[in-house]
Amino acid sequence: MLIAPLDWGLGHASRCISLIKYLQKTGCEIIIASSGKQMSLLKKEFPGVVSIPLKGYQVNYSRYKRWMVLKILWQTPKILSSVRKENIWLKNVIRTYKVDIVISDNRFGLYSGNVPCIFITHQLYIKAPYTWLEKIIQQINYRFINRFTECWVPDAKGNLNLAGELSHPAQLPSTPVKYLGPLSRFQYTESTSREYSYLIILSGPEPQRTVFEEKVLKLLPHLEGKKMLARGKPSDENDVIVKHDCTIKNHMDTAELQQVLEKSEFVISRAGYTTIMELMAMKKKSILVPTPGQTEQEYLAQHLMMQHWCYCCNQDDDLLYHIQKATVFEYRFPQLDATDLSTIVEDFLKKYQ
Repeated sequence: MLIAPLDWGLGHASRCISLIKYLQKTGCEIIIASSGKQMSLLKKEFPGVVSIPLKGYQVNYSRYKRWMVLKILWQTPKILSSVRKENIWLKNVIRTYKVDIVISDNRFGLYSGNVPCIFITHQLYIKAPYTWLEKIIQQINYRFINRFTECWVPDAKGNLNLAGELSHPAQLPSTPVKYLGPLSRFQYTESTSREYSYLIILSGPEPQRTVFEEKVLKLLPHLEGKKMLARGKPSDENDVIVKHDCTIKNHMDTAELQQVLEKSEFVISRAGYTTIMELMAMKKKSILVPTPGQTEQEYLAQHLMMQHWCYCCNQDDDLLYHIQKATVFEYRFPQLDATDLSTIVEDFLKKYQ
């Protein structure tokens, strides 16, 4: 079984971890395809698994919010070229490695008429600054999704869900859509121990990851209590730095991050969907700071804050002021429907093995 996550941040790779672990338990032989820090993350989590290089889409983000959408649209020809190249790449890989099933996390070119292919996404409806643009994007999105055997959505299927209209649009694609339930590498455990006041998790594509990091580093001296900062750089040497009562690490594996999450009172992070799934699974009080101009994160943060599942603010806001407000914010955590992952995977394997 070939599993390939998209290269926009670490979220797509992170949410594949729980899926890979489950598939391994069912006896599936896994091949991972990725590159860069996504590959570094997965190789650290699964050191014995076969991995093959697959070039990413390498989309560049703007440093300024007002140019974000235009910069991404400007790169559309490059993205479409990458999609065509990875489809050619897949044909060779299926023959060489005798792949039986393909799982693509948001990589549009990994479809085939020779083997069943699954497309994983929480964005059936993609947000944009204009309604007319959203409709065009959805048509393009569905055109690609409909080339896959099934579409798996990592969200609850009922009205109570995490991604709102992103995962529950008025119209679904024609390919079968299955709701897995939220995916998380972490298991919730009751913990009263609080070693850290704040855990700060950096993620997402450059240059905005670094912009956010620079702002956070200036904030550290003004935050009371012990802090932990995870820089989200699994490919870098994991040097540990301590300053302003804050431990700074380039990367933490799943087991270490789970322990730190359990011992932290608040989490400050981007509003990436994988991060949200993990925070909800751990029932963590969070302050979400969407990547400027990334409409999906801006929508998710507002959607969750309206229900008091998280607190959110903008990157250009006074972060210290909003962190102080979050300490008196009334957090509530959703009781979502149980995951359908095992049922959906087992049904798929029975049908196509």
